Amino acid sequence: MRVLTGRLTAALISCLLLAAVFGYVAYSISSGGIVRFDTAVINAVQGMESPGLTGFMKFFTAVGSTKTVLVICAVTAGTLLYFRQKAQTILFVVVIGGTVAINQVMKLFFHRARPDLHRLIEISGYSFPSGHTMMAASLYAILAFILWRNIRHAGRIVCAFLAFFMVAMICISRIYLGVHYPSDVVGGLCASTFWVVIATSVYADYMKHRASAGKPAASRPQGAGK
Repeated sequence: MRVLTGRLTAALISCLLLAAVFGYVAYSISSGGIVRFDTAVINAVQGMESPGLTGFMKFFTAVGSTKTVLVICAVTAGTLLYFRQKAQTILFVVVIGGTVAINQVMKLFFHRARPDLHRLIEISGYSFPSGHTMMAASLYAILAFILWRNIRHAGRIVCAFLAFFMVAMICISRIYLGVHYPSDVVGGLCASTFWVVIATSVYADYMKHRASAGKPAASRPQGAGK
């Protein structure tokens, strides 16, 4: 029970911090206080521009595209169902579906136009929070979470590192290609991480209770009830 309480407490604190950062970023965007931060990061990232790096960044943006994500989701869901991991399949679908819904609602609410400074690719739609960022963070975080629960030892570290690497590169690619402000990326990371923390915490709590309910009742000590 102590472990469960500690896990839920950590999840609650994490969600509060993520909500606070997201709120601060959203307020700074509306007040114009984020301009200096965005400009500084954009200048630093786009200052490294080269033909080779542009191709590299376009590759990672393509990895985060809707078509690629759909393929990854279909393969993941199919694999989980094949191995009869019903609870993990539901968790995966809820995380991905919830991420899409949250991103669309937020984009319509904030109505932030995309940067128009130095675009290397063309794209339409609103800018905040970054959809590529939210989907990448949710997808690779939940994949890492599921793999972490199903594999052991060094494989866990490898999965966590690969997830972090993929999310980082997709986030940077959006800034490099000029289709998102850095604050769009920060907001997207906060929103998707908030959602993943909630979903995985509920899942872990559910699995903990299910495991406890499935344990055979301890035999009563001799003399009990006399």
